[in-house]
Amino acid sequence: MSHITLVRHGQANTEARDEENYDRLSDLGHQQSRWLGAHLQETRAHHPRIYCGTLTRHVETATSMGLENPVQDPRLNEIQYFTLAKLYEEQHGITIPQDREGFVRHLPMTFEAWARGEIANPPETFAQFESRVSEALREIGTEGGPAIVVTSGALISMVVRQALGLDIPAMARVALAIMNTSMHRLYPIGDHLSPVLFNAVPHLEAPERQFAQTHL
Repeated sequence: MSHITLVRHGQANTEARDEENYDRLSDLGHQQSRWLGAHLQETRAHHPRIYCGTLTRHVETATSMGLENPVQDPRLNEIQYFTLAKLYEEQHGITIPQDREGFVRHLPMTFEAWARGEIANPPETFAQFESRVSEALREIGTEGGPAIVVTSGALISMVVRQALGLDIPAMARVALAIMNTSMHRLYPIGDHLSPVLFNAVPHLEAPERQFAQTHL
């Protein structure tokens, strides 16, 4: 048995207000990814199994990291947060925020409304999101050597929720904390995958790189 390392994609298009325009890396996002790839090479990290979602920002992150031929799995894709937020605004009058402070308040509210089924006709239900994440991680498993998985922040927060039994507000706080190109490791302990590393950015710790520790 071995571990699974989840990596959040590099910084995407922070000016976007819809799914399509958000889904590409910024120049900084590519640089963050290159630095992470170099760090993994320098530390001789061994990942014989490579996975990513099918979103452009996932594939671009894997490419800039130097990861070759990842298995692309749509179950590793991010939730459609912009779409959920628009539906939430249309149905409940909750305005979509325009700054980080507003987003910090908005995300937990949106997650809770979504989980309670109060957002009608979402792209997927909260239960469907839970199921696809659980199924994907179970199939990746820990046989065959360490796996690295390039994905997104909300998915990583769902993995942590499932591993630790977090409620929705705690899951939202986890999602808000996750930095671009951060690493999160799961290791099998007993019958469960347990987090042994969270939000690690060793490739961004040097003083001249700390500006690149981004959340959005």
